[in-house]
Amino acid sequence: MTLQALKEELARFGADNDATHTARAQRMLNITPDTGALLGVLVRATGARRVLEIGTSNGYSTLWLAEAAAAVGGHVTTLEHAADKVALARSTFDRSGLGAHIALVHAEAGAWLNAAADDSIDLLFLDSERSQYLGWWPQLRRVLRPGGLLVVDNAVSHAEQMAAFDACVRADPQFQCVLVPIGNGELIAVRSAA
Repeated sequence: MTLQALKEELARFGADNDATHTARAQRMLNITPDTGALLGVLVRATGARRVLEIGTSNGYSTLWLAEAAAAVGGHVTTLEHAADKVALARSTFDRSGLGAHIALVHAEAGAWLNAAADDSIDLLFLDSERSQYLGWWPQLRRVLRPGGLLVVDNAVSHAEQMAAFDACVRADPQFQCVLVPIGNGELIAVRSAA
């Protein structure tokens, strides 16, 4: 199976699954294909070799990130707290041919971030529990290197839930932000290099 066919299979599975489940924990909540393409372009354009994804789900978004990271000699670390989704993602990565470029970590993101090194991430994709983002912000900004890129999903589809976090990032003088109306809306913020 090609990587493209695997991505298409996962997109269908996610859509079908989410149409039959209402509980958030049971849903895949995958990004849209155009969001995946945007992530790939951003990784390639910035030469991001150290990519962090918070919120793996079944690994669909990770494939977009890892495909691009592999093209620039990079690696993706992806964090997932739910054991059932870790198992789904592991299966996805085993089938993808990108396993050498992906580290799947079963962990709570806040604890992982607290232990991570300063300036250790080139591109950070945030697609997890939105209620946690504001509390994570000091660690998110600390681990993102100067010149690094933060991409946050659901900035339009869940604008109300994202409002306080969006305002916090935009108020930080070290970050320049833009809202990109692709998929569910992406908040993109670059950390000043100086």
